[in-house]
Amino acid sequence: MDLYQSITNQIVAMLERGTVPWHRPWSVAGPEGLPKNLVSQQPYRGINVFILLASGFESPYWLTFNQAKHLGGHINKGERSSMVVFWNWFDKETGDLDSDGHRAVEKIPFLRFYNVFNVAQCTLPDGTVPDLPEQPAIEPIAACDRIIDGMPNPPAISHNGGSRAYYRQATDSIHIPERHRFPKQTEYYSTLFHELTHATGHSSRLNRKTLTEYDGFGGQNYSREELVAEMGAAFLCGMAGIENQTIDNSASYVASWLEALKTDKRLAVTAAAQAQKAADYILDKKSPESR
Repeated sequence: MDLYQSITNQIVAMLERGTVPWHRPWSVAGPEGLPKNLVSQQPYRGINVFILLASGFESPYWLTFNQAKHLGGHINKGERSSMVVFWNWFDKETGDLDSDGHRAVEKIPFLRFYNVFNVAQCTLPDGTVPDLPEQPAIEPIAACDRIIDGMPNPPAISHNGGSRAYYRQATDSIHIPERHRFPKQTEYYSTLFHELTHATGHSSRLNRKTLTEYDGFGGQNYSREELVAEMGAAFLCGMAGIENQTIDNSASYVASWLEALKTDKRLAVTAAAQAQKAADYILDKKSPESR
């Protein structure tokens, strides 16, 4: 199976139907609503977040066929699985010698997959699926401010009084209109999250090629960097408990995303992985292996 092509086909199909998966409203605010494995309680990451959320199930809990069986349950007849992917590594000798005279080894990433089912597709013993903890009163604006204030090595943020929001790599600065110019506060924060994701690509942070090797509007790096920024904003909006509302500003990019996805089957997976790293950087936490 060509895993990259399979994932890309799913994303392309959504875009062609007019659904931008990284703009899906978050039905449950905060990290508790993000997809996670029922048994390990580990949250899924990267492209898996968008694929599982797009499935439309209300519960965030997922598990494999064998996990359901081990718990004493089963998958309901006729249910179809969803595919999640993760990175694995193998060692490859480069032919060069290290300082001790041994063959140098290069770690090569490769993609693996497994199939999962939402708990709504399963029959499981009573008490197997935990209730989601009751959420305290949500203060999404305060949560957004905490994310912004907590970013390490942040870029300068200038409220320029104009009508455009953008990140300027040369000065490592974000320029964004004043808050009152946005119809909703959530639009202000989702736009700022988009620009903060761009800023993580600066050479002093993650040194992301799609940002540092800028090739102008419509270029391949430009389109790919915009996809990273949109996905990164979606991750941050989900953590803050707000809906990603930059779609009105980015609808013009859909055609270029489709073109880029159709010419690069790895794009959806790699862009989501880069967006996850960007979000982790902004949230000041280490990036575990994508699940």
